[in-house]
Amino acid sequence: METILQLFKSGGVVMYPLLGLSIYSLAIILERSLFWLKTSRQQDKVIKQLLNLYRDEPQAANKMLQRHHDLPIARVFLVALSLERSTPQKFKLALESAAQAEIPILKRFSNSLETVISVAPLLGLLGTVLGLIVSLSSLQLGDIESSQAAGVTGGIGEALTSTAAGLIVAIATLFFASIFRGLYLQQIALIQEVGGQLELIHLDRHEQQGVYNALT
Repeated sequence: METILQLFKSGGVVMYPLLGLSIYSLAIILERSLFWLKTSRQQDKVIKQLLNLYRDEPQAANKMLQRHHDLPIARVFLVALSLERSTPQKFKLALESAAQAEIPILKRFSNSLETVISVAPLLGLLGTVLGLIVSLSSLQLGDIESSQAAGVTGGIGEALTSTAAGLIVAIATLFFASIFRGLYLQQIALIQEVGGQLELIHLDRHEQQGVYNALT
């Protein structure tokens, strides 16, 4: 614990904003992790029930989606299924517009994580530069071979601590940001895949209704 505290102090004043960035990044990572964990655990069951119910009982499918309104994929399909007597074109447009509306929720805090990834290394570099300025400013030309030079060398080593801290924060944040981006792309692909299946079912129902109306 003392070693960590010493390293923190040796990094200089920039270690405080770096600490703030790390806490901010950690909070976002926890929130997104819980979001994707909940989404991944529930949506497969919802999709399976939706496809089975919509073929035979559209109203039951609608009610089932309402019970899972907290899931993005359920909200997308609920918009389309709530349309009354919709044509295939209207059904498709409803799916596309609802999917677009969910994108900000699926990509929530992505810009914040990108900001942390960009700013953290720069703060670390700034801390190193400030440390070098302080160390070299105390060095006189005639003291290059004296014991003071050893102190300057140690000061340079301490100044690099801030760069290392900035890189650690940026790399850790980048790792999770890449995972969340992958989950987002998978979710979009899943919405498109299931949406296409629903469009086919809806088109089939629409054609059958048209044939029935023509016969009657």
